Amino acid sequence: MGKTFAEKILALKAGLDEVVPGQIVTVRPDKLLTHDNTSAIAKTFRKIGVKRVANPDMNVVILDHVTPAANETYAQSHKETREFVREQGISAFYDIGEGICHQVLPEHGHALPGMLIVGSDSHTPLHGALGAFATGIGRTEAAAVMATGEIWLRVPESMRIVVVGQMPDRVSAKDLILRIIGDIGADGADYKSVEFAGPAVEAMSVGSRMVLCNMAAEMGAKNAYVAPDDKTRAWLAGRTQASYQEVLPDPDATYAQVLTYDVSTLVPQVAKPHRVDNVVPVTEVAGLEINQALIGTCTNGRLEDLQAAADILRGKKIAPWVRLLVLPASREVLLEAIQAGIITDLVAAGATLLNPGCGPCLGAHEGCMAPGERTISTANRNFKGRMGSPEAEIYLASPATVAASALKGVITDPRTV
Repeated sequence: MGKTFAEKILALKAGLDEVVPGQIVTVRPDKLLTHDNTSAIAKTFRKIGVKRVANPDMNVVILDHVTPAANETYAQSHKETREFVREQGISAFYDIGEGICHQVLPEHGHALPGMLIVGSDSHTPLHGALGAFATGIGRTEAAAVMATGEIWLRVPESMRIVVVGQMPDRVSAKDLILRIIGDIGADGADYKSVEFAGPAVEAMSVGSRMVLCNMAAEMGAKNAYVAPDDKTRAWLAGRTQASYQEVLPDPDATYAQVLTYDVSTLVPQVAKPHRVDNVVPVTEVAGLEINQALIGTCTNGRLEDLQAAADILRGKKIAPWVRLLVLPASREVLLEAIQAGIITDLVAAGATLLNPGCGPCLGAHEGCMAPGERTISTANRNFKGRMGSPEAEIYLASPATVAASALKGVITDPRTV
């Protein structure tokens, strides 16, 4: 009987001939990703009683959540993280300004096909877009991985989502994943390995595949995956000298569920407050006035996302009552966008450019909303209080929809501008 991606890679990493869903396996991750929470994880690590991390080369530490530090508390946390990586000889450390951990990790060659990656951030499944098994873990688990180099995982059941058809103009991977989450619910893939496949996925850029895998976390997935192909290999070229082993599901693998989506008829989607699965076509909320628009985050802060927004805003001005915040996902993306003239187009249209990082997404120091305000955002979460006041509202949408809405000052179907 054929095996799914999760079954094959977890058997490989556990040194077993085969595994089955529900089985507990002990594995040695290839990479452990931590970010601003590293200082807290380090405190737990020290309580375990070991002095040195098991494998310094396993650790990748990226400061991205509240950068630059918003107050003394965050500054102290960052200081403790810098001291910890020096003490432990962790060379893969990226300080403020390098970008969001989920963008920086693959850009610097730390996420490769066939890897097993664990990260102390819930959106770690993004790295499955490159053919890795990547999953989020808690801080205590991360400390244990630092100390032992190992972790146990339960082999997940697998779900396969096959996507066919040609994507219409100004409709994107963000609209597709919102539609899927709206259909199956925030718990529709609980602890499942979600494989995205089909000709429409094969036609997507690596960045668009990252959108799908990133937001698989919002339907409860343990991990998400796109089979590596020539696009994957081309994207990775020059980013690493390391060899890697691609792991592919068998054609006759057994899945708990198989879904098929035809994107040919897909329209722009919006997730209404205060749940990511509260999804409707943009036409159902068009005309709602907004106060703020956000383009960026680990979901949609890549060059293609900024380009989609610039194509709508070039030579125009955003509505005078709207604050448009733009934050590239990484320094690399920012430099590419500057060189392409995209940043000029966005700033000239009225956007406020923020440094690469998580920024307003977590509502800790940038882009916070006041009671009664409304933001439309390319981020991945719209929970109550996520970006400031619990009496504010967050609508999630694609970069094209957010840009069109900033232009008009109300939620707008990007196909109409």
